[in-house]
Amino acid sequence: MNRRINKKILYIFFILLLLHGLLVSTISAEEDEVYLWIHKKQNRLHVMLNDTPVYAFRIATGRAGSSTPEGTFRIVTKVINPFYVPKKIPGGSPKNPLGTRWMGLSLGDGYKYGIHGTFKPNLLGQSVSSGCIRMRNADVEFLFHHIPLRTKVVITAD
Repeated sequence: MNRRINKKILYIFFILLLLHGLLVSTISAEEDEVYLWIHKKQNRLHVMLNDTPVYAFRIATGRAGSSTPEGTFRIVTKVINPFYVPKKIPGGSPKNPLGTRWMGLSLGDGYKYGIHGTFKPNLLGQSVSSGCIRMRNADVEFLFHHIPLRTKVVITAD
């Protein structure tokens, strides 16, 4: 029940955010900038609007030796129920470490590093991945729906 209410609140918030952006765009020549900011140390992904965090998600990042790369990237691929090639696990399978959605980063042609779901949400908040950013499936599905291709993604150590 709470997740359903929270999802509806988030949906309404993003609609209001988009409407605000349309209103401001018609008033001034400047456009609002929406981007994702990933804090590796905090294991948090923030949705940013003009450098102001408007929402935060708990994530998992790369473990020692398989660190999540730092820098500024773009989302260049989006896949629903991605197939996990190394172990030939079909999309949607509870054994698939990519969960239900994949948003690939411009580093590695969109298929090496990405923001994706997980069927092991108990590992969120830790540095346990092979370099990707893991999220709850419901959270990544929400972002997948609202964040378009070419969205900027900033990954920092702090």
